Amino acid sequence: MTSTTESTRELLLSRIRDVPDYPKPGVLFKDITPLLADPVAFSALTDTLVELCVRHGATKVVGLEARGFILAAPVAVRAGLGFVPVRKAGKLPGATLGQAYELEYGTAEIEIHAEDLSADDRIMVIDDILATGGTAEASLELIRRAGAEVAGVAVLMELGFLPGRARLEQGLRGAPLEVLITV
Repeated sequence: MTSTTESTRELLLSRIRDVPDYPKPGVLFKDITPLLADPVAFSALTDTLVELCVRHGATKVVGLEARGFILAAPVAVRAGLGFVPVRKAGKLPGATLGQAYELEYGTAEIEIHAEDLSADDRIMVIDDILATGGTAEASLELIRRAGAEVAGVAVLMELGFLPGRARLEQGLRGAPLEVLITV
């Protein structure tokens, strides 16, 4: 658990909008765009994530496509760290490392530029939501295959009713999972 204050948690949660039946009937989508539009809330979120990067000795920040980019890039800038995107397969130019992972309906693949990471790097993975954990788990494998160390995973929100935490625990290999809000 992070040192995020209860007032910060309440501020962040108050700026997350529930959108019923999106993208399909029966799904309650957690929309973070109101949080991003509020400079006080977005700054509080960024500051909290920066503190986690510093606490865990990160040297670079990895953002997971797509909303993880929005959170990770300002964190990297404010913390004075590099930012490395993890993208869906086929979106990065040049040589990449890829990692396939299973979804409930098939498979997907993510990629990274291996030359953006080195054995000297400690990587904090940042994303908006931990749901099933597949993308985060695959990103940990990619980071290690590129030769870097995982400093931890930080997410704005965990959907506690889904198996993301359990799936991710083994892949973390003792690195921390930092969750700001659990719903």
